[in-house]
Amino acid sequence: MSEIPTGLHYTQEHEYLKPTDEDDVFVVGVTDYAQGELGDVVYLELPSAGEAFEKMEVFGTIEAVKAVSDLFSPISGEVVEVNAALDEDPALVNVDPYGEGWMVRIRATDPSELDNLLDDDGYRELLGEK
Repeated sequence: MSEIPTGLHYTQEHEYLKPTDEDDVFVVGVTDYAQGELGDVVYLELPSAGEAFEKMEVFGTIEAVKAVSDLFSPISGEVVEVNAALDEDPALVNVDPYGEGWMVRIRATDPSELDNLLDDDGYRELLGEK
């Protein structure tokens, strides 16, 4: 069974959005389920700070031993920070997807888009774990 923390927002594409202390800024990463399905992550192509994306626009790719997958922005916004530690150690996504394995921080331009994301119960249901 996958780890699915409460208090986060989830997408059907297996990304999560975690609120921060800063208004309208969220941490984006892939879920525990996603990293498990991908296998060992070997490379990430992530955007630069300052780049802006629309909801569900591809913002990068994640390469694992089994597959290469697109990463989709859960909400519209601007990247304010990229996790540089993933350049040196992409496996952090496998080891700690909700902590050290985060990918980008994004400032939401339309926080109402959060209403269209799944909560932890909805995500469990999507995975058939409920």
